[in-house]
Amino acid sequence: MTSPVTRPWRRFERNLTGRFTVKVRPSWFQLLKGAAASIITWFVCAAIFPDQLPLFGAIAALLVMQDNVDQSLTRGIERVIGVLLGVSVAIGAGTVFGNASWLFIAAIPAAMAVGWLLRMTPSSANQIAISALLMIALGGLSLDYGVERFVETAIGAAIGVLINALVVAPVRSSSVHEAIATLTDDAALVLSEIADGLSTPRDEPWLAQMLANARALQDERRHVHQLLRQARESLRFNPRGRRYAETLADDDDQFQRLQPIVTQVIGMARALTDLYSPELAADPAVQGMADEMRRASHDLSRLVHESAGEFEMIEPPALTKPYVIPQPNPEHWVLIGSLMEDLRRVRGRITGEIV
Repeated sequence: MTSPVTRPWRRFERNLTGRFTVKVRPSWFQLLKGAAASIITWFVCAAIFPDQLPLFGAIAALLVMQDNVDQSLTRGIERVIGVLLGVSVAIGAGTVFGNASWLFIAAIPAAMAVGWLLRMTPSSANQIAISALLMIALGGLSLDYGVERFVETAIGAAIGVLINALVVAPVRSSSVHEAIATLTDDAALVLSEIADGLSTPRDEPWLAQMLANARALQDERRHVHQLLRQARESLRFNPRGRRYAETLADDDDQFQRLQPIVTQVIGMARALTDLYSPELAADPAVQGMADEMRRASHDLSRLVHESAGEFEMIEPPALTKPYVIPQPNPEHWVLIGSLMEDLRRVRGRITGEIV
């Protein structure tokens, strides 16, 4: 059993390591590709420039090995431009001030100022400063040396991008459909819980848990957004992208259809929690509305299976026609009217009547 004294340290340790670690380890194959790109660059640049250690090229090859080809290309361009400007700053500072001992100090603000004037991102501006410092540290302030380092960097960036694109280019679309399916099933479960809350008298803790489950759909929706963005990036400039583009487009369409449903379900849970009364369970009209919610929950869960080609494996649709309450309860008509309107919208989006 963990003692109370060690618990704060454990929390501090988790918060500290969480700043530079990830929950899922990066792909070992990507790491292997990065190492291979750097080694290949080293030998290629060493053959072209035998008198110099190809540090600029090896670093560029490592830095451009990203999670997808689009990011690799962006990082490669950033690195090449950063080295070009950094080399220029170093040569310019050396020309003006000579080989002074404090040239390192002068180069840093000069490099950052260049990045600021060109409206470059902080990482790009840092590339300029780092390249300038490497130039000065390696003792090469001549124009020829700077050109060689620029060419070396371009070679390393090109090799890194090509290896990432041509050797099993990363694709991040496999987890999207699973995440959408989970969000759909969880939204259907909350809708079923709302129906249970209308059918049977519930206490405050139950309502609080039901609302917490509904609010958790927001985090799931943001997670799907992130996965879709990563998947689109992974297919951009990817030689294997066309093979996965159609499936990703279907998942995106499914998610766009699901988003407003999730919004309505969260609103229904909020309304039920705020305006709940145990007397609702005794109203026959409310019981009928609860039955329609269960049908909607069934058909909502069915949507994701239908899109995955599992149509014949599950029950047929349960929704038939819109539910109508001729005269709502005079004491709870606000809640009933709100739930009915949300149910109408959910039903319409499930059936396709509302786009």
